[in-house]
Amino acid sequence: MKHIEVVAAIILFSNKILCVQRNKNKYDYISYKFEFPGGKLEVGETPEQALIREIKEELELDIKILEPFLIVEHTYPDFFLTMHSFICSCDNNKLTLTEHIAFNWLKKNELAGLDWAAADIPIVEKIINS
Repeated sequence: MKHIEVVAAIILFSNKILCVQRNKNKYDYISYKFEFPGGKLEVGETPEQALIREIKEELELDIKILEPFLIVEHTYPDFFLTMHSFICSCDNNKLTLTEHIAFNWLKKNELAGLDWAAADIPIVEKIINS
């Protein structure tokens, strides 16, 4: 089974967390699901370098990585995913969606109301319970 290593940003601004909605995907089980923004590591990149690059590409947003949060390992029907998540901050909440179809800035007690990608659920649960 294919193994994919990705990064995800839990971006905080004014006590709210950025949640982004995926577009249609070749895999129906992640199409239109919400996720924390991020993406795949490129060869030679550290997770932190990949995260800063991906957020700049996908959201045109500059972030500061504050600390590692949770590493999630999840098996989807077509691939195995290792996701490194980080708590991040930003100086403003102005962003431009280049890949996603929607976004929300939500308080942690509002996160459970979204339809999350399966691999992101352990992160949501840890945030809610922290």
